[in-house]
Amino acid sequence: MKALTRFLARPAALVAVGLSLLFGAAGCASVPRVGVSSDFDHATNFRAYKTWSWYPDQPTDAEGGPAKGYNSFFDKRMRTAVEAEMVRKGFTKVEKSPDVFVAYSARVEDKQRANQTPYGPYGYPFWYYGYGAALNRPYQVMDYKAGNIIIDIVDAKRKELVWRGYGQSQVGDQTISETEVNRIVAGVLGDYPPSDNTARR
Repeated sequence: MKALTRFLARPAALVAVGLSLLFGAAGCASVPRVGVSSDFDHATNFRAYKTWSWYPDQPTDAEGGPAKGYNSFFDKRMRTAVEAEMVRKGFTKVEKSPDVFVAYSARVEDKQRANQTPYGPYGYPFWYYGYGAALNRPYQVMDYKAGNIIIDIVDAKRKELVWRGYGQSQVGDQTISETEVNRIVAGVLGDYPPSDNTARR
């Protein structure tokens, strides 16, 4: 124990430990978190829905594929991801007379985020100078792209929206990649159908 105390008392040791904690935390946060939210018609009996189909008039996707008479890469990724999630939830896709229609919309936005820089004026972490120094460390503005996906569930008989899920996550390019689509769609549909304590039984 005394040897450990003497080791941590050295400035170089403190810097080494701090950097290992810093890079360790950065490694854990390498996959952007998906922020999700949803809203729904509280009078709807979601347990009655067993089958689904794509909405006949699916809006043009982010790359304009369907409007040009073919499916874009993004549209294929979205349809594959949604269909896989619906299967996992026990829903059956049908060609005629579904209980619900599913539609989606998506876009990529340029955004900014303010982060406090972890380093002081001499290259050492701010905690190296004392606890109070970290309270006054400068902010660094970071530009990033956010992928936004909205998934709608529409009652096929009433032609009324009964559930809407929204998901957003940082993405790497102007087009949402296959991995990012799968991650965001899984996050959005994770809230569907509403749980028994919020939806009518």
